[in-house]
Amino acid sequence: MLLLESKTLERSSVVANSAMNRERVCVGGNSYTKELSLNPVDLLRPRLKSQEHVAWLDLCCGTGKALIEASRILSGDVRESNLTIIGIDLVGMFEPYPSELGFLQMQEASVMDWEPDCSFDLITCVHGLHYIGDKLDLIQRAISWLKEDGFFAANLDPTNLKFANGDIVGRRMIRELKKYGVDYKALKHLIVCEGRRKINLGYQYLGADDKAGPNYTGQAAVDSYYRLARNST
Repeated sequence: MLLLESKTLERSSVVANSAMNRERVCVGGNSYTKELSLNPVDLLRPRLKSQEHVAWLDLCCGTGKALIEASRILSGDVRESNLTIIGIDLVGMFEPYPSELGFLQMQEASVMDWEPDCSFDLITCVHGLHYIGDKLDLIQRAISWLKEDGFFAANLDPTNLKFANGDIVGRRMIRELKKYGVDYKALKHLIVCEGRRKINLGYQYLGADDKAGPNYTGQAAVDSYYRLARNST
């Protein structure tokens, strides 16, 4: 099997043409609220009344429809530019949005290269991890970007995390993440964390397979391959 490094993977048709988040909105049937069991507006709105600055980062945001909808709802609560909403996606096919939503930023970038300049109350990744090569690294980095009382939620299929011999290592990683206070809701395929953590599980990323086929979503996904780092047991 030929494993792909990150930049080659990002040019794969499985990744670049992913339609997973193209039409998903914030609230309703096909929504972030349904996929995450969390309404981002409900989490952010009370913080806008009590904090100097509130920030939401959405990784692999697709066209950004969910962010635009949430921004419209929250626009009446914003005071003195105390809200930042950032959507990151590899393919910049973003929906247009009005200039008065100045706190909303859509950025075309690789989530594997992107670095923030603030900490976040909420970080989400709705079905985006399915198309990421080093899924574990992105999870660990994202959790480190949280505020002390921030919240991280992302869809994850453990069967897409493997050792070089093909053994599935996702469940093992989840058990190890739980030691750091990271939880996994199996029925929703959802990894969640409350509060910033510094996590290093000691796995070395080897590369990705974009021919893994469908995962639980029914859509083609990417398998990520690892081995234990030499100083790990």
